[in-house]
Amino acid sequence: MAQSSQTSSPETAAVPQLVQINSATRALNILGDRWSLMILYLAFQRVRRFDEFQSGIGLARSLLIDRLRRLQAVGILEKVRYQERPIREEYHLSEMGLDLYSLALMIIRWEKRWFYDPANPAHRIKHKCGKDFTPEFRCGHCGELVSPRDVYVEAGPGAGFEPAQLPRAQRRSIVPAGALNNGNPMLDRAFQVLGDRWTSHVIAAAFLGHRRFNDMQNALNVAPNILSDRLSRLVEIGVLRRELYQQRPDRWEYRLTDEGRDLYPLIAELNQWGDRWLAGERGAPLITYHRGCGQPLAPKITCDQCGDEVSAFDVTPSGVAAG
Repeated sequence: MAQSSQTSSPETAAVPQLVQINSATRALNILGDRWSLMILYLAFQRVRRFDEFQSGIGLARSLLIDRLRRLQAVGILEKVRYQERPIREEYHLSEMGLDLYSLALMIIRWEKRWFYDPANPAHRIKHKCGKDFTPEFRCGHCGELVSPRDVYVEAGPGAGFEPAQLPRAQRRSIVPAGALNNGNPMLDRAFQVLGDRWTSHVIAAAFLGHRRFNDMQNALNVAPNILSDRLSRLVEIGVLRRELYQQRPDRWEYRLTDEGRDLYPLIAELNQWGDRWLAGERGAPLITYHRGCGQPLAPKITCDQCGDEVSAFDVTPSGVAAG
């Protein structure tokens, strides 16, 4: 159990305060929700109409309307009219939404490296070169593969503090996997990492060097019982490990495991997406530099078979001719 000075109680938000601006955190405030991620998963499979989303997810109508409206309000989805009498509309990914495809590729990369299943179509995607491939995360300047040990971070023009976002309706956003109508182990694992805002915030904080309970609590402005719960879950699924750094009383640090560190490309892409779409006029709050070439990190996702860059238009499911 993660250390905390308070006993467990129903989840409550901490008193609002200023927290350090972070593009990955801003992105996760939008995307760190199981239902929103499921909608995006279906949208990338060209599901567009309300009834199709509802049958694909098995979500109550009121909740689906709420999530679709949220994604539309931030600009990820756009309503497009396809019938006049009666008026009917469908939901298309905007340019902002399509730009999330790199995150999907990084989820597939992590999945194939740690949970490969040849029966999973997502693990057998084809690049336009005609071969099944695993996406690679590289520096766009020098072309080298990038890991968390290959980068460092400095304050950017948008650095500063902003009010912490409180949990919506102050309720738990984790939904049991059995409640989803997908039967896809890959999605369930992705939801364990990204489908809850606080869980994904803790992972992002770990990549920024926060290891101790109080450090994470201060950085995230999260209630102790919520943080304790999320740290325990991440230890349980193998993303974090505990290391004792003090005795009498025992105190622990939370460090990324090899599996956890391998999530770095996903967090880096979240940060890049947040920089592009959420940073505003001031610019990026943090600048990541690649140690190998000394340049600001401009990630490039490539095919491990041919080495070419990969986009949403270059990928087809296994068994379908690439074009």
